[in-house]
Amino acid sequence: MPSSRPAAAVRPKNAKPIGAVTRGTTNPNRLRRMDRWLCGPRGALLRTAADPLVIDLGYGASPTTAVELHHRVSRLRPDVEVIGVEIEPDRVLRAKPLERPGLSFRQGGFEIPVPGRRPAVVRAFNVLRQYAESEYGAHWDTVRERLAPGGLFIDGTCDEIGRRATWVAVEPGGPVSLSISLRFGAFERPSDVAERLPKALIHHNVSGERVHTYLQALDRCWAESAAVAPFGNRQRWLSMCRMMRKAGWPVQDGPARWRLGEITVGWAAVRPD
Repeated sequence: MPSSRPAAAVRPKNAKPIGAVTRGTTNPNRLRRMDRWLCGPRGALLRTAADPLVIDLGYGASPTTAVELHHRVSRLRPDVEVIGVEIEPDRVLRAKPLERPGLSFRQGGFEIPVPGRRPAVVRAFNVLRQYAESEYGAHWDTVRERLAPGGLFIDGTCDEIGRRATWVAVEPGGPVSLSISLRFGAFERPSDVAERLPKALIHHNVSGERVHTYLQALDRCWAESAAVAPFGNRQRWLSMCRMMRKAGWPVQDGPARWRLGEITVGWAAVRPD
């Protein structure tokens, strides 16, 4: 797990962006599950931020997800500023015509190219999964150092159309939770999401590791909730979440989030050994 570090020095002018060009595939509404979580359980963060700056880091070949993010968070905080950051210059140039008040695009990487400012939120979805496992910790640290006090870095992964998604909430002091969000009908067992775990966890889904034990517990409670399946998958998911909490798992939030096919658990329950 990344350790706390002192605030980073100002990035030298013309320094090379930190990171590598990724595949950049994206689709409309692909990140809606995470966006509604940010505007829901984490909405107070933006509502109270002194500088409501949100960074969409590595938005990809199309700026669609950054545009959608701005639309959603601006309903929560009208004066929010969303900056889409991409390491590939051509992607930034293609996005420029979509700029508008509160939404802009610039070249950069994990160093977060906003001199003199500290973002309230940084989102990097389907970015770190394309890096080696040995690299993610250093990039987490780089971003954490640049967050505003109480800020949030969201490192997530989802399938091509956003039906299966997971994300880790990382605060300046380190990771605090793992969220899983699934569309009903897009899975047979909750552990079907395993291939979409964030880089910090995907290689630890093996016997003896906490995240593997967690996914197995989800599957077990899902199976034991089959009795309510005739009332629909939503009721079955709610039953599963209640069973998980009763079994002692540090399940966060409540039925209002669970009914969306979402479950969030404290990081200590799934962190790698």
